[in-house]
Amino acid sequence: MIIENAGLHGRTSDLATMDEAMDKAGFIRWQWEYYRATYDHKITDPVGASHYFLRINARVTEGKLENPYAILQLTDTYIGAETFPHGLDYEVAIPDSIMKEAQERIDKIKQLLAE
Repeated sequence: MIIENAGLHGRTSDLATMDEAMDKAGFIRWQWEYYRATYDHKITDPVGASHYFLRINARVTEGKLENPYAILQLTDTYIGAETFPHGLDYEVAIPDSIMKEAQERIDKIKQLLAE
């Protein structure tokens, strides 16, 4: 599901700062190519032992991604449940405890990018 009011859409930063902020917030840049990147954070539900991924997409607006000075702009923020063997289900209901942690991570990114 797309988190509509995440407050990250449109925020910009250079790649080095974005990677550092995302790392501090518990994200990793898994998927990338020269003009886009995807940052993921895995959240485990201790009750059902399910895994969820908070995913934030970014597009390069200046330069190319391998350059630390490239400018990235955040786009959509998603959350989905892990499916076997590898995939995400964006249509599944997300437990409140998982959404709470996701919002905490989003708030952390906002704070780090504002510094």
